[in-house]
Amino acid sequence: MTRRCKEKRVSEQAGRKVEHEITVQAGAGEVYRLLAEVENWPRLFPPSVYVEYLEREGNQERIQIWATANGEAKNWTSRRELDPEKLHIVFRQEVSAPPVAEMSGTWIMEPRGERETRLRLLHEYRAIDDDPEGLAWIDRAVDQNSRSELPSLKAGLEEATRTAELTLSFVDSVQVDGSAKDLYSFVNDADLWTERLPHVAKVNLTEDTPGLQVLRMETLTRDGAAHTTESVRVCLPHRRIAYKQTTLPALMTLHTGYWQFDEGTDGVTTASSQHTVVINADNITRILGPDAGVAQAKEFIREALGGNSRATLGHAKEYAEARR
Repeated sequence: MTRRCKEKRVSEQAGRKVEHEITVQAGAGEVYRLLAEVENWPRLFPPSVYVEYLEREGNQERIQIWATANGEAKNWTSRRELDPEKLHIVFRQEVSAPPVAEMSGTWIMEPRGERETRLRLLHEYRAIDDDPEGLAWIDRAVDQNSRSELPSLKAGLEEATRTAELTLSFVDSVQVDGSAKDLYSFVNDADLWTERLPHVAKVNLTEDTPGLQVLRMETLTRDGAAHTTESVRVCLPHRRIAYKQTTLPALMTLHTGYWQFDEGTDGVTTASSQHTVVINADNITRILGPDAGVAQAKEFIREALGGNSRATLGHAKEYAEARR
């Protein structure tokens, strides 16, 4: 069973234990590593935008997760216990939303040879006041979410283990004689980018929840071509703005990144722009020509994304230094 996930259910008085599973064509150790390192989640889980460590001590950690749900950005905190020897990851929601009273679970990676893993997802939960209707609602939600999540996770895990050569990550930085607060403000206020950045033609920025933005914009390349992208952004004043593109150019299957602002005691701030991209190999020759390959695609993307980022950093630097 490789394409569908199976589910088992065990009723226990007022609570419930359920299990779903799927087979992944990747080694169990690699599957464990990818799930344990939360920076991989935006690649593995399509709704996931950004995950940040809040606390880490030994194999215990507390993380905050930002993800999209029904077109909206949401966030919550969870505690995890990692067991790299058993290949188990235990998780528990800190604050559950009604009708859920408690929710916890476990990821279990079971080797089936060197390149195959039985991936099991266990959930244990209770409804508020042990309400039967509430429990039935949670049953449906957990089952639907798990059946949807596991196949996409399987695809993400298998892609991540076989397409390392298609992945590109890089950082551009500038030193600024100005504050992190002003630099953050420049990048945060993306609704003003058409006035501030020559390469931005149109912007639509929404922020229904403070710190969670949806940014749709049209940018111009050096030859005048226009590209429309949409990103979900997580804004953490005044240190970082992380994002995941949800509408991508044809040459990419993934684009995540962040803007980072590190202010020193001398008042000088390092402003950085980081990108992680997975190249869409099927579109390389269509976009870059019949003789182009992965190396040419990486060079093209590095210059295109890096050029826009360096331009934005330069204008942000001017803005911040003028406010000293």
